[in-house]
Amino acid sequence: MKSLSDRPVYLISDLHLEAGRPGTTGLLLDFLSGPARRARSLYILGDLFEVWIGDDGADELAETVAAAISRLAAAGTPVYFIPGNRDFLVGQDYCRAAGMQALEEPVLLEGLEPKTALVHGDSLCTDDVEYQRFRQRVRHPKWQARVLSRPLWWRRLLARAARGLSKRRNRGKAPEIMDVNADAVRRCFQILAIARLVHGHTHRPGRHQLDIDGRACERIVLGDWHGERGSVVELQGRAARLLILSRDEHGRLQMQPA
Repeated sequence: MKSLSDRPVYLISDLHLEAGRPGTTGLLLDFLSGPARRARSLYILGDLFEVWIGDDGADELAETVAAAISRLAAAGTPVYFIPGNRDFLVGQDYCRAAGMQALEEPVLLEGLEPKTALVHGDSLCTDDVEYQRFRQRVRHPKWQARVLSRPLWWRRLLARAARGLSKRRNRGKAPEIMDVNADAVRRCFQILAIARLVHGHTHRPGRHQLDIDGRACERIVLGDWHGERGSVVELQGRAARLLILSRDEHGRLQMQPA
């Protein structure tokens, strides 16, 4: 068994789990009971679920996922969760059930070089002014407390309406508006004094080399999970790898360079 310092850190994002996507759920469960057991830690960078209306609305799928994450944490791999734009209402009750720790972004990874920060990614999409106004409103504690005080049936209707409205609005937006803003990215590197930034949200996996005030920096974007195909970033030593998680012809998990 490798020492803790020799084990990789794994990052995942944008799984969008829901009952109608059993292949993605199965892939995650096998990842948690397999490759993730070899990790020093696992960070989930938001949108673990397609929708979340409050911890009291956790269904069988959410309970299954919580049990699997809890087993991973109990086996010695700490799990950390950064809320996304779909599951920002995940609360302490669910995190406790899953044995994972909720974190507020940006998260700076300690003891890792180059200096690395993690965010979900939606805060960088500043060209989408309409969305940023929405984000500011729904992330406010008073708004969340008011919504969570409503009955479950009301919150389900609200979530359904919000998803429909979001789809209609996004259809009319240019793709570049919903991607990260270069100036927002630059400010993030400057304010945090980092050399590496990892995020999800945009569903545009890739590695981007940047020059920030004369410093060589990198932005790594996680992809979303769909079917039996997932996106994983592995950090080990100074190295970073963007990987595709899938199954081989025998149904066994494999992680290959993206």
